[in-house]
Amino acid sequence: MIRSFLTVSTGTLASRLLGFARDSLIAALLGTGAVADAFLAAFQLVNVTRRLLSEGALNAALIPAWLRVRDRDGEEAASAFAGRVLGTVSAGLIVISIGIAVAMPLIVMIIAPGFVGSATLDLAVEHARLMLPYLAFAGPVTVLMGLLNAQGKFALTAFTPLLFNIALIAAIAVLLVGHADAPLAAWMLAATVGIAGLLQLVMLGSQRSARLATPLRMSFDQEMRGFFAKAIPGMIASSGPQWLMIAGAIIASATPSAVSWLYFANRLVELPLGIVGVAMGTVLVPELTRAVGSGDREAVAHAESRALELAAGLALPATLGLAALAEPIVRLLFEHGAFGAEDSMATAHALMWLALGLPAHVLIKALSPAFYARSDTMTPLLATAKGFVLAVVLAVVLGHVFGASGVAASIATGAWSSAASLLRKGTSEFGFSVDAAARKRLPRIVLAAAAMGALLWLTTGLMPSEAHGLIRFIVLGLQIAAGMAVYGLLLQILGAASWREAAAALKRPA
Repeated sequence: MIRSFLTVSTGTLASRLLGFARDSLIAALLGTGAVADAFLAAFQLVNVTRRLLSEGALNAALIPAWLRVRDRDGEEAASAFAGRVLGTVSAGLIVISIGIAVAMPLIVMIIAPGFVGSATLDLAVEHARLMLPYLAFAGPVTVLMGLLNAQGKFALTAFTPLLFNIALIAAIAVLLVGHADAPLAAWMLAATVGIAGLLQLVMLGSQRSARLATPLRMSFDQEMRGFFAKAIPGMIASSGPQWLMIAGAIIASATPSAVSWLYFANRLVELPLGIVGVAMGTVLVPELTRAVGSGDREAVAHAESRALELAAGLALPATLGLAALAEPIVRLLFEHGAFGAEDSMATAHALMWLALGLPAHVLIKALSPAFYARSDTMTPLLATAKGFVLAVVLAVVLGHVFGASGVAASIATGAWSSAASLLRKGTSEFGFSVDAAARKRLPRIVLAAAAMGALLWLTTGLMPSEAHGLIRFIVLGLQIAAGMAVYGLLLQILGAASWREAAAALKRPA
């Protein structure tokens, strides 16, 4: 799986890096006041939609169903099935978008009750409505991406999401050059979100992938009803991190600027989560579906073991790195324009707590495909629901006492609750297959990550408090490079990874 994993991860990394550039520009353009809170609360809805439909989430239902139809009835039947899915999803999302537009004031009051009675509520409703066209475009984009993934063609789907961030960055650059005031800038930026979705649809619609879904028609027959009965729970469960962030935003909305602090902190956590999580959902689901369908227990064990190794190998150092370097990272990326030093400190404290939940989020991404491959989407949904409820309950208490940091700690706890639920259920129902190599490597990965984390903690005092931006960039870059070098060296010394074997795997024919 390593080559496909690397392809998806590279595309996701590029998208996330562009996302950082976008969010840094948003921070400079809007700051953290009422306008920023309103825009970012509305933008959370778009982020949930993106994870709910795209970035590997719909693969959980579409890929196993499409592969079964193709293997049972042939290519023509699979194309007809895909055409019905594409037509039904497109029509359904148009209707849903209209309904959401009408109910938007109520929706915003639910996700941000602290806005009630202020002008921020009206701003958030207006911004959210301007972003709604994205929802209608995201559905067909996701179906076309899923069909490509089902055939093992990951390159185009990995890099198409870059168009979303490119469009927003271009719009922000124009607004900054034009010195637009915050209300107008937020309005224009919200309108650009829908345009970004249209660009993605045009890109995929012009490819051969569109021919995999013909004839295009809407259908609510028994087959489609069965598909959506499994797809909807899977899509909701795959968006667990975003639901937890919404839970945090619900509570944090009562505190000025807290929604913005949590949003910017979460964007940093989403970099490693996206690299690992999206690749898990995109690559592991078709791999496990084929293995489970053929009854090949050795192939199942191999796929699950390599997934856990990759998840631990990337999530653990990212967690420790973000926790140790939270303040210098936040200051370098976001402390510009209207985003001040106090905002940096509050965001860094929230980031430290959110980072502790990263291994749990990645573990969920590694465990869930084992259920999806067996056509079980309800178990991940129930695990997500448990984590969501726990996060809300804890956030009410901890948020009142510790502010945004308390809410961030609640989100991390909710993630660990969901991961624990999946682990218990999977172990009792079918048992997760971890081979001997994984049992040998995993403890060594943990040891190497812990040593790297200790090194970063020891070097946190190297950053001068009043250093120039270029000095900050150089010092932080050296710290990260040193951490990566030590981690990679320890993996090799401890026998947890062989770079020669990895390079050989990349050269093998697909």
